[in-house]
Parts: sequence; C-alpha cells; structure tokens
Amino acid sequence: MERIVREVGVLPMFENSIRGFSVEEHVDPSVWFSDQPGPWEWKGPVIASVGCAYGKFFEGKAAFVRRDVYARLANFRRDGYDFDARFDDGLASFREKDLYDLIALRAPALSRDLKAEGGYGKGGKKGFETLLTGLMMKGYVLTEDFVYDKDRNGKPYGWGVAVISTPERVFGEEIRAEMYKESPEESHEALVGLISAAMDDPDRDGIERFLKKRA
Repeated sequence: MERIVREVGVLPMFENSIRGFSVEEHVDPSVWFSDQPGPWEWKGPVIASVGCAYGKFFEGKAAFVRRDVYARLANFRRDGYDFDARFDDGLASFREKDLYDLIALRAPALSRDLKAEGGYGKGGKKGFETLLTGLMMKGYVLTEDFVYDKDRNGKPYGWGVAVISTPERVFGEEIRAEMYKESPEESHEALVGLISAAMDDPDRDGIERFLKKRA
C-alpha cells in the first residue's frame, strides 16, 4: 500500500469507477476481518510513513493521496476558492461553514469530539458525516490519523477513530501556494494524466467519474 501511494500518488480503499484501482479489489476478503492487523489497521501507519492525505476524496469514498497530488486535487476541487471566499460567494452552506469553522478551530480533533462539540447526534443537529464528506470532497478537510481506544491492559481495541484536520494544518500553510500555482483546469488534466499513466488500458470516462466534483 505504501509503495503504490508513493509511486502512483493515489490509492483508493474501495471499489470505484476505475476497475481494479483499489485496495479492496486486491486484498483477500478474509484479511479485512481477522485477528491479525489488516487494511483497517494499516491506514494510520501508511499515512504516517508516506506523509500523505487520507479521506473521502473520490465518489464519497476513502483514498490515500500523496502530498503533491493532493495539492492539485484540492486546487481542482476548490476551483480557486479558499473556504471563506466560497461561502461569501454563496457556494457553501451555513451548515458547511459551521462545521468547517469548528474543524479549523479545533484541528487536529477526533471526529467524535467534533460531533459532540458541534451538537450533532441524537436530539441535536443532523448530517455530520454527510457534511464532513462534502468538505473532504471539496478539498478543505482531511483525516490526519486514526487513534484506538485501549483496554485496561493498554491493548488497542475497536475501530480506529479518525483525527480530522485541514490540509493547511497537516502540510503547512505553504501548501496554499502549491494549490494555486496553476489553474483548476490544469490541475484536473494533470490528475487525469497521472491516473492514466498507472493504468494498462486507461478508461477516460471512468477516470472522469472518479475525479468528478461533488455539488
């Protein structure tokens, strides 16, 4: 997984519009749910080792993206806007701004803590996961790491809890200059070329669906 992220620049976790381009399609199903560490547990170590971005970036599904590739992806998805400018132009909702502002203020923060502090959940505001995925798809938020609860013997257990942050927090403010050094259209074509180069028989339509922006 680390090698592919380093060499290709993008590695989706799950099946998507590009056939054969995912961890899911190349790992024995029995490995996902076993007593030994598998893809679920490898996510954090891959992020740390490669220094990449992770999040629901493509078709609302999770993927690893190398830092330089993420800069282009965020530029394409942001379409030249930082979040405040997007909101000022009416391209982001009040609900999106509410959550983005909380993340920007608290990052890095556990997703469950953001959910609680933001008042989401039973009896409160709805749509936390949908809003979070939308912010990831638009290039403003990512997952920095995963942490695990521990039992009384100090042994990790359960599902990893996502640590949510912003690309500026994870990669430094200088990534803004990398994002906006070319037009969104140039970034898009570069992404198409990068993914096509990794395919034996590139499917342009599949790649376009994979890269498609989310409303």
